[in-house]
Amino acid sequence: MENIIGRVEEVALLSKIITSEEAELIAIYGRRRVGKTFLIRNAFQKQLAFEFSGIHGASFDQQLENFSEALSKVSGNLPLAKPATWIQAFKTLTIYLTPILKKQKKVVFFDEFPWINTPRSGFLQAFENFWNTWASLQKNLVVVICGSSASWMIQRVINNRGGLHNRVTRKIRLLPFTVGETELFLKARKIRLDRYQVLQLYMVMGGIPHYLKEIEKGESATQAIDRICFTKDGLLHDEFKNLYHSLFDNAQSHMDVIRALSRKKTGLTRGEILENCKLSSGGGITQLLEELTESGFIKPYIPFDKTVKDSIYKLTDEYSHFYLKFIENSRSKGPGTWTTLSAGASWKSWSGFAFESICMKHTPLIKRALGIENVYSETSVWRNKTHAGEQGAQIDLLIDRQDRCINVCEMKFSVNDFEITKSYELELESKLAVFRERTKTRKTLFLTLVTTYGVRNAGNHTGLIQNEVTMDALFIA
Repeated sequence: MENIIGRVEEVALLSKIITSEEAELIAIYGRRRVGKTFLIRNAFQKQLAFEFSGIHGASFDQQLENFSEALSKVSGNLPLAKPATWIQAFKTLTIYLTPILKKQKKVVFFDEFPWINTPRSGFLQAFENFWNTWASLQKNLVVVICGSSASWMIQRVINNRGGLHNRVTRKIRLLPFTVGETELFLKARKIRLDRYQVLQLYMVMGGIPHYLKEIEKGESATQAIDRICFTKDGLLHDEFKNLYHSLFDNAQSHMDVIRALSRKKTGLTRGEILENCKLSSGGGITQLLEELTESGFIKPYIPFDKTVKDSIYKLTDEYSHFYLKFIENSRSKGPGTWTTLSAGASWKSWSGFAFESICMKHTPLIKRALGIENVYSETSVWRNKTHAGEQGAQIDLLIDRQDRCINVCEMKFSVNDFEITKSYELELESKLAVFRERTKTRKTLFLTLVTTYGVRNAGNHTGLIQNEVTMDALFIA
């Protein structure tokens, strides 16, 4: 078994569960290939008594046959007849577990739980019966149910209003690696890259362990991106549609929303999403946005001095944005493609957007670098709609502090030290003035620059730039 990288809180919780004196039902969810199965197998490697994974798109009979084979393996490869119903399947599982649980704590792991629940199969009802009538009474039993369809897990398991209502004892939403965890993961695989190269990889793949496993020793970030994204057999060359269709039943609408957000760096409101995607304003859009949010593809940000209903949705999945920007319609394929594309104008706009998105995900680390992690604050965005004769402005990250200060963050990705030009200085001064005038805030504004390597001529603008943060701050694991 491999060592678990990161996941400190999750591992601590799972360790605590193993010492629990009660039956535990754990629901773990998170997007596809984020490492849920790896975490459970490695955290519970000594306690795992039975593991069964649903098969995507399989029939009721195929799922039952798969269950029978999984149980046969752990019970000494004895041939077991395929049960006719899920009630019978769980009865067989109960018979197998009963003598084992008398001796020690054991874990039963149902992977890709939503896929097992085929239409009219009665699986969920049978599982409810298994837990309520027998499993919940076994002090030595931990049942883990896991799924990539985060929305399904939340609606049908965690917020279940039927037999599983309030039965889940612990829940874990597994997120992608942070930038710092990504660095540790690559080092554990003997891959030595500097932080700029790690950041480039993160901008393309995010912190998805299964994607990062594709990177090989001795290749640069550019070489890895070339091979993984732009060759016909590269893992990420055709991953986009597979990813969404494996998670959502009617994935086309989900992909339409992702496409619309990828075109709008500043994000879109609910109304703007409806308009861009030609969707109706019924309850379906609410569920769709919740599904994409819970699965980690988008995130709603509440604008400064606004309420939840004014939320601006932004695309937060690095791979989706990269795929739509460069892979989907790229005429170039094969070695050297990314070297060529990264020399073009599109690379500059994309890299700026990707860096901003990563910074917003790592806001707690930016606050730590600023020395304000212990000051209560709220993060938000600000977008000023212009009217005739008025000057517009937008701010992608505001840290609104209880000590009557606001960090107005500007995030700039640069290959070298960033240089503030005269025109950019005037733009920053204007942005602060417009923000203060429109919001009527009386708080002190601290203009904060977050860059890759720092600001070359910051000393010339000490009256304007109050704080500097470099990419190193993002790498704290």
